[in-house]
Amino acid sequence: MSICLYGPSGTGKTTVGRLLAQQLNMTWFDLDVEIEKEAGQSIETMFRILGEPVFRELESATLDQLLKADPSSVISLGGGALLNNQNRLLAESYGPVVLLSASIDTLVARLTADTVVRPLVKEDPRQRLTDLLVRRSEHYASIGKPVVTDHLTPEEIVHEIQIRIGKFQVHGMDKTYDILVQPGILNHLGKSLKERGIHGPAALVCDQNIEPLYADRVKESLRSAGIEATKIVIAAGEENKTIQTVSVIWEGFLSAGVERGSVVIALGGGVTGDLTGFAAATYLRGVPWVNVPTSLLAMVDSSLGGKTGADLPQGKNLIGAFHAPLLVLSDPEVLSTLPPSELHSGLAETIKHGIIADQTLYDQCAAGWPQNINDITELISRAIAVKVEIITADPYEKGLRQSLNLGHTIGHGVEKASNYQLSHGECVAIGMIAEARLAESINIADSGLSEKLAEDFTKIGLPTKIPAELDRHEIINATLLDKKRSGKQIHFALPQRIGKVQIGLVVEDWQNRIIW
Repeated sequence: MSICLYGPSGTGKTTVGRLLAQQLNMTWFDLDVEIEKEAGQSIETMFRILGEPVFRELESATLDQLLKADPSSVISLGGGALLNNQNRLLAESYGPVVLLSASIDTLVARLTADTVVRPLVKEDPRQRLTDLLVRRSEHYASIGKPVVTDHLTPEEIVHEIQIRIGKFQVHGMDKTYDILVQPGILNHLGKSLKERGIHGPAALVCDQNIEPLYADRVKESLRSAGIEATKIVIAAGEENKTIQTVSVIWEGFLSAGVERGSVVIALGGGVTGDLTGFAAATYLRGVPWVNVPTSLLAMVDSSLGGKTGADLPQGKNLIGAFHAPLLVLSDPEVLSTLPPSELHSGLAETIKHGIIADQTLYDQCAAGWPQNINDITELISRAIAVKVEIITADPYEKGLRQSLNLGHTIGHGVEKASNYQLSHGECVAIGMIAEARLAESINIADSGLSEKLAEDFTKIGLPTKIPAELDRHEIINATLLDKKRSGKQIHFALPQRIGKVQIGLVVEDWQNRIIW
């Protein structure tokens, strides 16, 4: 897909377009620059000698050429490029159009400091801009909710645009891969693979719960793109996240004739993704795979970062491998089939990302589960943005990535002690409250943080206390087996405040600091 940046002069389309293209490894074009190349003269000269109508004709022709020549590009448009409805329909047919905006004071300050001559606001820029914005106000409003750029750095604007369009790219592991979050995209899985040069044949792994819901739709999408797929169905549930299930998948690969040129597709929640990714990492010493998460928990957490694996009877994820997928594709529409308990489980991981690095995300989660698909999509994208930034900076969990363990150290102990009767998200929620109290006890966290979290968690239906019936010693023993230990010491990621976490903390006598 292409991404077009639109809005008045001075909103940052050129600077941001270049950075966005770099971030997503896409080609960048400035439409005005391309027009000047085509015409062999400056836009100012075209306006003065040929007039605006002739310029607009050349603008339409150049936009059409760019999109057809490179349908996967970032294009910074002129401030009036989409006044022509044909241009607008053309741009929208190739991908999202993102509107940038800023206050009149910001626009004037930027334009007067710029060396580029803008014909429509050349003289008396404040009055000209004011008049122009009044004339175009209805037009700009029809584009959609803008990204307001006044108080954001170019990097922060790029961050917000990626959330808006639901497209991210992870760098830093053995490969670079895209993450897409778009309602209805499950129907276009085959097309997305084909665009990336993935031709199959494919092995489609799903569990017995997901198979009747989405497997046929995915196979049809693959078939329409010329990719034949063999289905492998596994038992559902955390209790089946074992090496025995991995063996079932390996045997399925053998029956399907999976080769190194094949592609493996994981369709399902976190268990399916982890197991399939691990099977792909170890079959033929590594075959390509694609992750298509169908749970909120998997979309915002386990599908990202290339961590794959299985459980042992002694603890979670004690065996595994880093094996990055070729693509992660999330369709928020599939969440409509999830029971409320599964949404709550995923919401725990989502709000965790807010506690780690994004106050806005935390506030959105604390307000409850949104009903509008656009708001759901933004919630998922905002949570993904936090994790992508972290795993790109620390792909192999040597430092910063440890912040994602917030709530998991104690949470995994609670999960194991409950014999997995409590969901992963419930245990992470309990773990976050326990670890916030632990942080307060050693004067790391702001006073009252644990009470604030507990109040908000209760409001949205997340548990906040370790169940009294669980055995304290079993929780401690399971925690001591956690893979985040070093030697005999547990290294905690503890919250300081909403939006900030400290990592690598060793807390003496932590067992007796927890409120049981």
